[in-house]
Amino acid sequence: MTRITSSDLPQAAAQRSTPRAAAPAATVARREQPRTTGISIGRWVRSGGLSTLIFFLPMLVVFALFSWWPILRSLPLSMEQTNFISTQWVWFDNFTRVLSDPLLPTALLNTTWFTVLALVIGFPVPLFLGIAIGELRRSRQLAAVFVYLPVILPPVVAVLLWQTFYDPSAQGVFNTILGWFGLGPLPWLNSAGLAMPSIVVQATWASFGTATIVYLATIMGVQTELYDAAEVDGAGIWKRIWHVTLPQMRGVILILLLLQLIGTFQVFTEPYVMTGGGPENHTLTLLMLIFKYAFVAGNYGMATALSVLLAIGLGILSFVYLRLTRRWSPS
Repeated sequence: MTRITSSDLPQAAAQRSTPRAAAPAATVARREQPRTTGISIGRWVRSGGLSTLIFFLPMLVVFALFSWWPILRSLPLSMEQTNFISTQWVWFDNFTRVLSDPLLPTALLNTTWFTVLALVIGFPVPLFLGIAIGELRRSRQLAAVFVYLPVILPPVVAVLLWQTFYDPSAQGVFNTILGWFGLGPLPWLNSAGLAMPSIVVQATWASFGTATIVYLATIMGVQTELYDAAEVDGAGIWKRIWHVTLPQMRGVILILLLLQLIGTFQVFTEPYVMTGGGPENHTLTLLMLIFKYAFVAGNYGMATALSVLLAIGLGILSFVYLRLTRRWSPS
């Protein structure tokens, strides 16, 4: 007997006009319907899903407790006047007081100036070092170790070390070097014009090792066939870097640039330890202003309100940056 499939149903129905023909057609149609496949709980447990969840559960709990919960808690805290003993709702008064603070434009301008200097001075340094170390053949690992050494130092220790280098007297390390050329001495951290660039140089020295290692790892992942083809075509070292290395690093460069933008807008340790915001608030940053609201004035509501405004601003900046660089991001 010929079996009727779902594709033959219209033709079979036309040939058989008796009512009995409808029953086999309906039966075949039910058999041909696809069955919905789902993963049962037992199969999920046997495949290792439960053990994976138990393995990641402590990490998820710690992350939620120390990361997401403070973020969620900051939203109502920004609308409160509190000393963590008594609380009074003030709604948007904290935001109004923050926006009317005369120190806010100064802190915002100084933070923006620090970010610009960090991009101009600090961003090309790890990129150049990563490419240079990647071109080495024998001493690549040794060079990578020396580049990463400043990152190992605790941040406060590194800042205090450089603070002695910036001694404004003629016996200071940098002023002694300038004296060899008949220059100086310069009041590094005591000058309104030199304080912020001096802080940027120290921050660049302390943090460029991480980005350099990331760039170096990216370079090591580039296919060697691309370099071989470039050498066959007669490309020198600069052409290989421009046409092979940099295009392959494009995605990493864009991500690290965004991370540096976010990180430099949250600078705190360097200006707080080296200058305390001086001279005359020329190195006062947004996070230092948040610190003063919370731990000097004792107004945690204003501190949280400024933190929320900073988070919103960085979120908008990140969104605009990702939209502008989407066409250059690797597909």
